[in-house]
Amino acid sequence: MSDQKFPSGPASPDEILGYLPHRDPFMFVDELSVEEGKVSGARTFPEDSWFFKGHFPHFAVVPGVLLVETMAQIGGCGVKRLGIEPNGTFFLAKIKQARFRRPVRPGERFHVEIDNIKATPNIIHQRGVGYVDGEAAVEAEWLSIAGGTTE
Repeated sequence: MSDQKFPSGPASPDEILGYLPHRDPFMFVDELSVEEGKVSGARTFPEDSWFFKGHFPHFAVVPGVLLVETMAQIGGCGVKRLGIEPNGTFFLAKIKQARFRRPVRPGERFHVEIDNIKATPNIIHQRGVGYVDGEAAVEAEWLSIAGGTTE
């Protein structure tokens, strides 16, 4: 990265759309912020989300893989907000570890805090913690790589 100044603080919904190639129903970033190089964001999973019908209808929870996907989407948006433009589209390549501490239920706000271990135009290595009401719900570490096209 150069010494060029990049946006900090909260991103607008339009900025998030510009950073993220995903769209509904597979876009999981409602909020994004970068402060002093730290990435954070959030997603509230609406009660009518498509997966709740079949993922334990008697006790609906957000699938763990979607929680990690949410963390990776927020992390990818964050590095772009930091000025790192990928050589293609970032794809989730490896989940190094994931620990699920509590379920995330319909309507709960899933707040994520992410550390960049390595972030270049070709690879992102991140780890983060996802919280609900200040309680850790997920801890994960993952790698994303750039491939395909930027469109």
